[in-house]
Amino acid sequence: MPSSAGVIAVAWAIGLFSQLSAANRRNERRRRYLRRLGMLVECAMAGHPTAYCKLNHNVPILRLWFNVEAELKQDFRLSRRAMNSLQRLLQRDQDHGWGIQLEVLIYVFWLAHGLSYRVVCRVFNVPKSTVHRIIHKIAQAIWIQLKNYIAFPQTGQLHAVGQGFADLSGTPAFHNVVGAIDGTHIRIQPPARYHMDYLNYKGFHSINMQAICDSSGRFLDIFVGYPGSVHDTRVLKNSSFYRARRYPPTGYILLGDGGYPCLDTPVCLITPYKEPVNGPIQGRFNHHHSKGRSIIERAFGMMKTRWRCTLFKASEVKPTFAPQVIASCAFLHNVCLDSGDVLEPDEDAAQDMLDPQPPREPLAADERSGNSTRDHLASLISGNV
Repeated sequence: MPSSAGVIAVAWAIGLFSQLSAANRRNERRRRYLRRLGMLVECAMAGHPTAYCKLNHNVPILRLWFNVEAELKQDFRLSRRAMNSLQRLLQRDQDHGWGIQLEVLIYVFWLAHGLSYRVVCRVFNVPKSTVHRIIHKIAQAIWIQLKNYIAFPQTGQLHAVGQGFADLSGTPAFHNVVGAIDGTHIRIQPPARYHMDYLNYKGFHSINMQAICDSSGRFLDIFVGYPGSVHDTRVLKNSSFYRARRYPPTGYILLGDGGYPCLDTPVCLITPYKEPVNGPIQGRFNHHHSKGRSIIERAFGMMKTRWRCTLFKASEVKPTFAPQVIASCAFLHNVCLDSGDVLEPDEDAAQDMLDPQPPREPLAADERSGNSTRDHLASLISGNV
């Protein structure tokens, strides 16, 4: 057995090593702090409000941005017009210089390629910690702006929305349809805890995104965050628009697929007749219903095609942050549509929406069936009313 003196010596050495290690860590943090402080002082003396003055403008991705003739879509998945619109939307009074431009460029590039923070920091020649901070900052800024850019139409706009669905579905009977609703699954890495909650019926881990869109594919409402194992109907009944009975207004209709219940109240949500249909009247109704409702699948397809590196592979961000990232993709989808930047869904995105739906849940006590409304619409389509 070692002597007591030997034990004391070993303990003394371990203690000294721990103290030296702690001192080295403190010194390293102090050196980093002084370097950052020096950069800020240097920038302030040069008349620049932030440390972005230290950036190398010869970095290829930044040269691309400053070349106003260059096309951005290959690298950022957005047109220059859409990028400028996004930067204006996120501009704040206290922003100076081109700092907000850089932040938006970093965030959109990260979304476009689904890269790690480490890779993005090398592309833009900025510290990894800066990339992390910017991505969370811009995601939060977009989250705050969601209601300003993803919103239900005003009363005076409902007629135009309904006419759009009448044209889309090919029947004037749908002139009072003011939205199509559906849900989609966004892949994530299984979290360490409660990972089975995120395993959906398709066999992969995901977060649910419910959305309502108009006849152009513009998102009117989104509800993101429920684990993938939660049924679409349960997501619907917990969404804010349903609980508050905010949309659609009385006399107007939403179109949904067979995974939802056919409802007249508390919201009017009309689904197709169950296959096989009973006669040609139901068959014609399902045909026009499918044409009108398909726009929500197309909207999801456009969004997933644009951000396929983020939305088609399992996102590595935490489930608590993922809803903000997903919501920002929907926000950018609307920005692109408003800027005339339309990206058609690719085959993978289209196929992603063709998976079979889970079984429909029964009606709750406070719900009334919409079967009579559906029968009335079917009769209008067939000319029997």
